Amino acid sequence: MSFWNKLKGELIDIIEFLDNTQDTIVYRFERHNNEIKNNAKLIVREGQMAVFVNEGQIADTFSPGTYNLNTQNLPILSTLQGWKYGFNSPFKAEVYFVSTKNFIDQKWGTKNALILNDSRFGMVEIRAFGIYSFKITDAPVFIREIVGTNQTFTTEHIQEQLKSIIVTRFSDSVGETNLPIESYAANLNELSAAIFGYMKDDFAAYGMDVTKFLIENVSMPEEVKKEIFELSRLDKIDLDKLMKLKAAKSLEAAAENPSGTAGMGIGLGAGMAMANQMTQAMAGQAQNNQTNQNAQTPPPIPGTVAYYVVIDGKQAGPFDKNSMKDLAARSVLTRETLVWKQGMSDWVLAGGQTDLQDLWTMTPPPIPKQD
Repeated sequence: MSFWNKLKGELIDIIEFLDNTQDTIVYRFERHNNEIKNNAKLIVREGQMAVFVNEGQIADTFSPGTYNLNTQNLPILSTLQGWKYGFNSPFKAEVYFVSTKNFIDQKWGTKNALILNDSRFGMVEIRAFGIYSFKITDAPVFIREIVGTNQTFTTEHIQEQLKSIIVTRFSDSVGETNLPIESYAANLNELSAAIFGYMKDDFAAYGMDVTKFLIENVSMPEEVKKEIFELSRLDKIDLDKLMKLKAAKSLEAAAENPSGTAGMGIGLGAGMAMANQMTQAMAGQAQNNQTNQNAQTPPPIPGTVAYYVVIDGKQAGPFDKNSMKDLAARSVLTRETLVWKQGMSDWVLAGGQTDLQDLWTMTPPPIPKQD
C-alpha cells in the first residue's frame, strides 16, 4: 500500500454519537470547519436519526445503520452543493443526531392556580400536576421548528413550552367537562384520556408524539376540601343516630365536669340513660300532641245520655235528648236510623230503644204519598 493510500485511509472519518445522558434530544456533531472527508463512515444507532444540514437547509436523513458517505447516499446534499460527477475532497455539512427514544417521566404542573366556577362552591382555585412521555417522530420538523442552531438540545430546553401546552389543554378540558369539583379525584383517568387526545395534534406540529399522559393529583383549598368531606359524611350517616350520639357525648362531658350541675356523681352510664329518657319523652310528647289533635270533641256532660247517630252513612254526634228531638222533628232521625251510646257493644236501630220512643209519639207521622 502506498503512503498516500495509507494516509488516505487514516483520514477517513467516523461520524457517530454515543449518548451517555438520559435527557439529550439533539446533538450536533462537531468537526473542524464542519469538514467531512469523502467516504467517511456514518454510524447511526438504534434510537437515533442523523440529519445533514447544508448552509442552514435540511438535506439528507439517515435511519439506524452504517453508511459510507458519498454522492450515492447523499443525493440531496450532492444536489445542493452541485456535485455532478462525484467528489474526492472534504465537504462541509452539519450533522445532527436526533434521539427517537421515549423520554419518560417528564413532570408537568400548574404554575398558578386555575380558577373554576363550581355549581356548589362558587369560584374555587385548583392546582394540578402529573407526568407525561414523548418522543421525536419527525426529526427534520423538530430541528426546523424547535432546535434551531443549538449544538445540544435537551429536555430542559423544551419543558416549559410543553408544560404550557399541557396546562392550556388541562384548563380547556376541565371547563368543557363541567364536573363537580368533588368528582375530580374519581375521574382522573377520564380527564387524562381526554387531554391525551387533545395534545396529539399539538405535539405533532413540532415533529413529536406524546406517548403517555397522566394527571396524578388535582388539589383545592383546604377549607373547600373539609366542606366536601363534611357533606359526604352527611350523605351517608343517619341524622337521627347522629343527634342521639351528640346528646350522649354532651351529657358525658357534663358528667365529667365537677363544677357542672350534671357532674354530681353522673357517669357515662347515667348520661346514656338520660339520653334515652329524653328521646322517649320527646316521642311521648309527640304522640300526646297527635292524640290531642284528633280529640276535637269534648265528652258529654255527666248525668246525661248522649247518642251517636249514623246520618248519610257517617257518624255524627254525640247528641243529647233535645238534639235528638230536633233530628226526629226534621225526619233526619227515624226508627230505622242506627244509633249508639256508651255501654252498647254495637250499633242498633233507634226504634228499638225504649228511651227514644217518645221522639216519634210527640211528632206527627210523615204525610202519606198521594196516588
